[in-house]
Formats: sequence, C-alpha cells, structure tokens
Amino acid sequence: MILRLVAGLAGALLLAWPAFLNGYPLLFSDTGAFLHQTAPAPSGPLVIWDKPHIYGPLLHLFHWRVSLWGPMLAQALALSHLLWLAQRGLRGVATPGTHLLACAGAALLTTAPFTIALLMPDVFAPIVLLALLLLGFVPLSRMETAWLVLLAAVGIAAHLSHLPLALAVVVFVVMVARRIGPVLRAAAPMALAVLLLLGTNLWGHGRATLSPHGATFALARLQADGPAAALVRARCPEAGWYLCAFADRLPMDSDAFLWEPDSPVNRAPDGAPRFLGGALLSEEARVIVAETLRAYPLEVARTTVLNALRQVVLATAGDTLVDTHLATAVRPRIAEGFPAGELAAYDGALQPRGLLPTATAPFLWPHAPVLLVGAVLALYAWWRLRGDVRRIGLVVGVLVGVSANALATGGLSKPHLRYEARILWLMPVIAGLALLPRSRPVQSGAYRAGVM
Repeated sequence: MILRLVAGLAGALLLAWPAFLNGYPLLFSDTGAFLHQTAPAPSGPLVIWDKPHIYGPLLHLFHWRVSLWGPMLAQALALSHLLWLAQRGLRGVATPGTHLLACAGAALLTTAPFTIALLMPDVFAPIVLLALLLLGFVPLSRMETAWLVLLAAVGIAAHLSHLPLALAVVVFVVMVARRIGPVLRAAAPMALAVLLLLGTNLWGHGRATLSPHGATFALARLQADGPAAALVRARCPEAGWYLCAFADRLPMDSDAFLWEPDSPVNRAPDGAPRFLGGALLSEEARVIVAETLRAYPLEVARTTVLNALRQVVLATAGDTLVDTHLATAVRPRIAEGFPAGELAAYDGALQPRGLLPTATAPFLWPHAPVLLVGAVLALYAWWRLRGDVRRIGLVVGVLVGVSANALATGGLSKPHLRYEARILWLMPVIAGLALLPRSRPVQSGAYRAGVM
C-alpha cells in the first residue's frame, strides 16, 4: 500500500513538472475569470456570463485564498490515480514501476503536463474521457465507482465542450459493452452534470438552462465560417436585427467577434461600449443560429468538419505557456485575494515574465513524433486486441474521445493549440499500456464487486 501511495504521488509530481520549472502553476487569461467567481468583495464574487459556475468554486475548494499550488496538485493527483486505474484495467493489475513509467512517458514525451499544470478546466477533458471509459469497461469497487462518477460529473459540467465529449463516449459504451450496468455507470456522470448546470445557471442567471448565452458562441463560429454572415446580409435590414448595422463587417474572426473592444458584440453602431455585449446578443443569436442551420445545413456541416480536422493537427503546448493578458486578467485576482507571498511567487515565476516558452522549448520537440507513433500504436492495438472487449473499449474509446473533442472544440468553437493537446496525449499512453503483457487475469470476484 505504501509503495502504491508513493508511486501515485510521484506520478502526480512528474505529470506537473512544468509548474516546478516555472516556479508557479501555469495560468491562462481565463484563469482570472475563474478566480473572480470566488473573489472577495468588493470585486467579487461574480457570476461570469460566458462560463459555468463550476471550475472557480472548485479552485477555491483547494486554494482557500492561500496558494494556487493546491488546485494544481489536486489535478495532478486525480490524473495520476486515473492512469493507475487504467493500467489495472488494461493489464489486470497495476504495479508502481509501470505506473511511474507511464507517468514519466506522458510527462516527458507528450503535452500532458502542460495541461495538468495549467489552472483551467481543460484538465477535465482527459479526466472525463478516462473516467467514463473506466466506468464503462473496467471492474471497480463501489468506492472507486462513486469517486469516478463524482469526478466525471464535475468535469463534464466544468466546460460545455465536455458535454458532447461525454455523449460520444456514452454512445460508444452502449455500442460496445451492450450491457445495462456499464451503460448506466457511464451515463450517470452526464446526467448529474446536466442537473448541476441547470441548478447553477438557475441560481446564477435565473434560468434553468445548460448555457444561458451559448448561442453567442455558436453565432461567432457560424459567422466566421461564412453561413451566418451570408444570412445576415440576405435578411437585413428587413429583419431588424442588431447585427444588421454590421453586415458589411462580417464575416470576421470568431475571437475578434467575441472579445475585441471594437467588435459588433462589444461596441454599438453609435460607438458606445456594450457592457456584457455577448450576453446582450444571445437572444438574437439564437434566432440567427437557428435560421442559419435551416438555410445552410450542408455548408455548416462542411465547415464544422473542416474545422474539426484542423483541430486534430493543432495539438501543441504553445498557448499554455504565454503571458498574454496575465498582467491584467490574473495578477489583480491574486493581488486582491491571496497573501503577499503568493503574489511574490507569481511575479517571480517564468511565465508572467515571458520566459517560459524559451525555458520549455528543449522539451517540446518529442510531442509531434510521439503523437504520430501513438496513432500507429492505437491502430495496432485495435487490431491485435480484437475480441478483448475491455482493452478494446479503452483503446478505441480514447480514439472516439479525441475525435469528439476535436469536433466539439474546433468544429463548434475555433481550433486552438491547447484544445486537442489537452486530450490527444492519452492516445500513446493508453495504447502503450494496452500492448504490455497482462500480469494476471482479473479475478471473477472483482467483477462481482466492481462493474462487469
């Protein structure tokens, strides 16, 4: 037991090594918004219009306005434990040595540590995928089952892109497991996540909905790809939409549309700024999105698939390392809510000083070739393990998950470097573990006490 605990902790530390190189957990501009969700008065706490009220409170559960190292270590421990369970499911038993080898391989050869050390809900993409596959295909104790259901439910609710990811995995479990028990276990977290989103949005926005203003993001993608922009030009000015005044500026980049101060979302035709412009536009966005889908279904499908394919090949750690907007979006939240020593640690880290990309550059070159090798290994494992439902379920389930993630992020939002990097690393790790010899058959009692 002691060796297992030591291996789990050591694996977690390996998986979080970029934070130790940086001298602080990795941050993103959006991290500031999540900290704002539980920030002290007078600036907070705030209900952010474009983000579920999940990850911010979860961060607070582990930092208590003392240090952000706590949440980062919790993320690393969670994924270390999931990799332990995955090894046990694939090999029949988990050993400390193999666990450390798997964690070291993921840490040194893939993008995994740049997601795990980053305080963003991105970390829940691999957590959700692994947890649902384990629930669907691997014998687990009742305590392990309860833990994974809770972990996956929070992870699905933490980011809306995880809902289609979870749905794809549940459908995969239905098709492969073909048994009610595994299906119910895999589906339970998604049902709980939906309830969690409905409840928090009712509390925070007064509406029991999955996403109060998600239509604005769908509109941003559809106008950037062209169909919604064409619809606006065709229907205006008769439609009387707010966006009719900007028909000549569309299409434009989706990020610029959503966030630039002078975009149609954030500045009115008379030049006046629009506070929470994305929220103000959401009702009109629902109408335009619905009409666009009816008018241009094939074009929407084509551009969605192309964006998803582009997302698959964008899987690098680049945008998790930069200092963009940290000084204005994150540092004030640390300064107002944490001890002076924590702020000093942040200021002394490499990332806010713009030094982290150079410091990590020597470690990034293996990522692309390892992913290519991982794809080959996954396909080989699929062929070699045919007939072994459990191992096939985990290996092919990862392929389903990374594809669903690309569709949900690149296809429905916008291709970004970190979106696929956060989950594609599971492909070589799980395929590698699946191809190792099984240590021993799983005892039938484990099936009775677990899941199968």
